Amino acid sequence: MVVESEGYAALIEYFIENLGQFSAPGDQVGSETIDELVHELVASQIMAICDQNKDMPQALRFEIMREADQIVADLEEILSSKWKQKPTYAQINILEEFIGLVKNLFDASVAESI
Repeated sequence: MVVESEGYAALIEYFIENLGQFSAPGDQVGSETIDELVHELVASQIMAICDQNKDMPQALRFEIMREADQIVADLEEILSSKWKQKPTYAQINILEEFIGLVKNLFDASVAESI
């Protein structure tokens, strides 16, 4: 669906190109760790996809959830040394942008599947 697509591979490359933001100094903000933030962002985007496509077949919903788990695992692997730290504003922005772009991939894939 999405995780095996060229678009996702390009987004991972884009994320890796911006990995320097996770080493750059900055004030850590909030009470959430990067781990918690990623889970929250991915969950909210998956809920949005499901809300936007209420007549989506259950099998497709499960596939989206499996792929969402893979996306979280990919980010955990990439950010392993920072995963339990609190993010900076720049890191939050990168994660929000990346996960928003991944949602766009899901939106396009769901539209093709329904």
